[in-house]
Amino acid sequence: METGQKLAVAVLESQATYLPDRHMFALWTWSGRAAGAAPPVGDVETIPLVVPTPDLGGFEVAGIECALIEPDGLAGAPLDSPGPSVDIWRTWIAGGDTALPIAAHAIPDATGVAVTSADRATAVFRRTDAVATELRTALTAELRPYQVRGVSWLRETADTHGGAVLADEMGLGKTLQAIGYLAGRAEEGPQLVVCPTSLVGNWAHEIARFAPGLRTVNWRGEPLETVDGGTVVLTGYPTLRLHGPVMKDHHWVTAVFDEAQVLKNPRTQISKAARDLAADARIALTGTPVENRLEELWALLNLVAPQLFGHKTQFRRRFARPIADGSLAAAARLRGAIEPVVLMRKKAQVAGSLPPKIHADLICGLTEEQQQLYDRLLDQVIDDGFGTGAQRQTKVLAALTALKQVCNHPGLITGDLDELSGRSGKLDLCTDIVANNLDTGSPTLLFTQYRQTGELLVRHCDEQFGVRVPFFHGGLNQEQRADIVSSFQADDGPKVLVLSLKAGGTGLTLTRAADVIHFDRWWNPAVEAQASDRVHRIGQTRTVTVTTLTTGTTVEEHIAAMHSRKSALSDIADMSGVAELARLDDDRLIAILRRKRDS
Repeated sequence: METGQKLAVAVLESQATYLPDRHMFALWTWSGRAAGAAPPVGDVETIPLVVPTPDLGGFEVAGIECALIEPDGLAGAPLDSPGPSVDIWRTWIAGGDTALPIAAHAIPDATGVAVTSADRATAVFRRTDAVATELRTALTAELRPYQVRGVSWLRETADTHGGAVLADEMGLGKTLQAIGYLAGRAEEGPQLVVCPTSLVGNWAHEIARFAPGLRTVNWRGEPLETVDGGTVVLTGYPTLRLHGPVMKDHHWVTAVFDEAQVLKNPRTQISKAARDLAADARIALTGTPVENRLEELWALLNLVAPQLFGHKTQFRRRFARPIADGSLAAAARLRGAIEPVVLMRKKAQVAGSLPPKIHADLICGLTEEQQQLYDRLLDQVIDDGFGTGAQRQTKVLAALTALKQVCNHPGLITGDLDELSGRSGKLDLCTDIVANNLDTGSPTLLFTQYRQTGELLVRHCDEQFGVRVPFFHGGLNQEQRADIVSSFQADDGPKVLVLSLKAGGTGLTLTRAADVIHFDRWWNPAVEAQASDRVHRIGQTRTVTVTTLTTGTTVEEHIAAMHSRKSALSDIADMSGVAELARLDDDRLIAILRRKRDS
């Protein structure tokens, strides 16, 4: 090299590409011919973007290392050499409307053969930004950007096609997004939510929590009075199946179908009842739109947008059969066909806007068998009396244990354990969650306080799913415990692990799992938190989902309330909690134990 000769160094300009499905920006760098490292301003993810080919003669889809950032963070992001796409998006965020360069909207469509248009990107941004402003007053929750986009997407999709399938991965807040949609249509007329019976109470709880302006009615099949705007009628799939004709005289602004995979067989009575409902918009919520066969997806598409997906035979011929034969072209065609009415996002895609742990507190309903047994046990306890002194504490503990076991499964009290399914709202809901995790390949920890409940869960998983489930409990020796942990942590380890809260709640590292279910509740929230931290610790690379199952209207609901607010029992922990309860007078104690029939 001659003296004084200088090497030409390409300047890496920072680019900002809007991600419409997430309402976030992907920040990346480009030299004019090639991509560089992502700017150091957020979580890094490789994202398919439309970029110039190496010879600059055209465009191609390539995986580009990007930093993800929320719209509110783009304006102040410290970027070296920001390119026009960054500057113009900053202008848009401030209220401008300058034309976008291609780098600003360089997202390929579902088929990978076209780029998202500038008009589409700016329209989605504007609509979603407006919805975000509206939801700040309509809901008591602060939604994450992808959740705001979900509400906005539901609105535009239902308006355009009459329905939508929101198929986000479990833990991303499909219920909250649906509530945001319901709140936005409250003044237009009555709305309906159909879900598994075990989730009816949870829907009532979540609506009261996040959209207190809405009124909920739990419909159990009785003659349905005229309902007006601002009312959301909640019902279970079995009720709709048995009493569907009652609904024919009612017109709904919105019909939401939660855990919509229940409707995967269009020939069943419940699917026919769902299709018979008169509704302006039909919203299907499911984390598993396809469980076994592609035709199951058609059933959901036909439910929400029959004008687009009216012919099952055509769907099978055009998509299902060639995809089963390995046709990549047919798979691309399907992605393009369903993109207008299906929104499906994974935790990994929105990790930048997720906390390290997602808490999902679900309220489970009681079956009729559970209700009757709970009330009968408590009446017997009241008739026998609680006694005084040390005897009183023993009796209170026995009553608590029995009532909490009823919440888990009535057979734990009656001894009738021949048939497990359909008798416990909590077990049925837990089954749905585990089924979803098995479908998505997500190893799961199941915590319970009781040895007998743990054995029931192990047996149920075997009968329901045909999977081998170890049980980590205090009766095992050290070698047996170590074998279970090492087996579970292996790549090909068990898909589900049941643990006793006391034996498995501390000291273990189980980071192969990122999903935790607390099957029953204990007085001390720190005990549950310690158990959850078996997966949320060094070595965990994924967002952790912690689900607590609480049986509504029972003593478990009192326990859950103590976790979140101060009360007369706020200091109860472990056995000291039983002593604290025993010090209450009979009336206060019975009020805590009694099932609230007005809920």
